[in-house]
Amino acid sequence: MSFPTKIAVVVRDDLPTWQRLNVCAFLVSGVAAAVPELIGEPYEDADGTKYLAMFGQPVLVFEASAQVLTAAHGRAVSRGLPTSVFTAELFATGNDEDNRAAVRAVPRDRLDLVGLAVHGPRNAVDKVVRGARMHP
Repeated sequence: MSFPTKIAVVVRDDLPTWQRLNVCAFLVSGVAAAVPELIGEPYEDADGTKYLAMFGQPVLVFEASAQVLTAAHGRAVSRGLPTSVFTAELFATGNDEDNRAAVRAVPRDRLDLVGLAVHGPRNAVDKVVRGARMHP
């Protein structure tokens, strides 16, 4: 099935695996919050056990160097696409308020990005993630 939009996550390629997974989880929550219509219907198994709804389309996960990630960020922002960011400083904070303050304290061109998630038209997102490679 082909979707008119794409959800992509790009994580920095020098992070330990646990950080990549943590960053990815936080970033996609931003997309879900900003574009709630991307969420499908709740799940239920044959025994009637109910489960949470999830995205109704795939999430593509990429990895990239810090330089490629910074370029992707610039392209996403310049295109006005819904974007969530995770900076290195967020590994040292412990709550949402401190996370937002850590990002707010740094100008956009100086963010120490370790990941971003973006949603938008397929072609636009493809251009944003140019240079990143699918995460192994």
